[in-house]
Amino acid sequence: MKKIFKLLFLSLFIITVSSCDNEDQELLTISAKGSGEITAPESGFSQILNPEENQLNTAFTLTWNPADFGVPTAITYAVEFAKSGTDFTNPFLAGSTSNTNLTWNISEFNGAVISAGLSPFVEGNIDIRVIATVGSVASIPQISEIITVIITPFTTALPRISVPGNHQGWDPPTAPQLAASAFAETDYEGYVWLDGGYKFVGSDATGGFAWGNTDWGDDGTFTGKLLEEDETDCTSSAGYYFVRADTDALTYSATAVSWGIIGAATPTGWDSDTDLVYDPATRTLSVDIDLTPGPFKFRGNDEWASFDLGTVDDDGFLQGGGDITFEGASGNYHVVLDLSNPREYTYSITAN
Repeated sequence: MKKIFKLLFLSLFIITVSSCDNEDQELLTISAKGSGEITAPESGFSQILNPEENQLNTAFTLTWNPADFGVPTAITYAVEFAKSGTDFTNPFLAGSTSNTNLTWNISEFNGAVISAGLSPFVEGNIDIRVIATVGSVASIPQISEIITVIITPFTTALPRISVPGNHQGWDPPTAPQLAASAFAETDYEGYVWLDGGYKFVGSDATGGFAWGNTDWGDDGTFTGKLLEEDETDCTSSAGYYFVRADTDALTYSATAVSWGIIGAATPTGWDSDTDLVYDPATRTLSVDIDLTPGPFKFRGNDEWASFDLGTVDDDGFLQGGGDITFEGASGNYHVVLDLSNPREYTYSITAN
């Protein structure tokens, strides 16, 4: 009797497993039965994104009809963005959900369309589609029809101008750059090695620098005034300069700066600087120096005045005022001051 019961139980178990396998196989091959088409916005929707607006404000909402796979099953929707004309060869996954809508705030939507291939401050077309799948790996996805929206994105990167000249072969794309204090500002500044003539070149709509863009030079009086037309080259003798240019006020200046490191951590304490040497290949200043634990800072022109970097902000960039503390072991170190990225200055200390 026990043997009969065991055989019966085994038979039922095999039937159950077989039935489950068949169900799994059926789920693995289900395909779409109905449409999950985009219902809003309509193709042709246009929007200019505003960098000065609260970035958490809603920018864009996409809605679509639910997909129908013919069986009651959980559905995942993936929303893809692609620059028009690319046929989704390299789409950007803008989001996924089990609902039939997705909303992006200004920051999210701006980042998504730029990631999909649009250029800041240039109107461009984005193709959007929704791909519906069920949990099974082998299920056949449903892809919606494509809508195209017209978007003008932005960038929060600081505006820049380049400084081509005799110091680097008059090549705007590879020239050192100056940065403004904020979006839409024209108070550009930065550190540049100059050697003779130079000019200021603005960026084009895509952020590139080239001759043919708006450029500025001296008005011919060499008193710090800029002109866009009938200008002459600005000029400076060979040296490292703090350069400013305001393309709205049409003014500029170039102040020679010799940088050094000073403080209790250095061999001469707070009495005098140890000079840093400029390297044109890396556009950085550096020195090999004996350091001991203690405070120090970087100082320009051997004086307590405008050029004083001794504080590191939350982003890791050097700011004016304060002192930096060296906490390493006493020894010889290679110190680098990097002022090549305008308004985002850094330093490093590496043991020799």
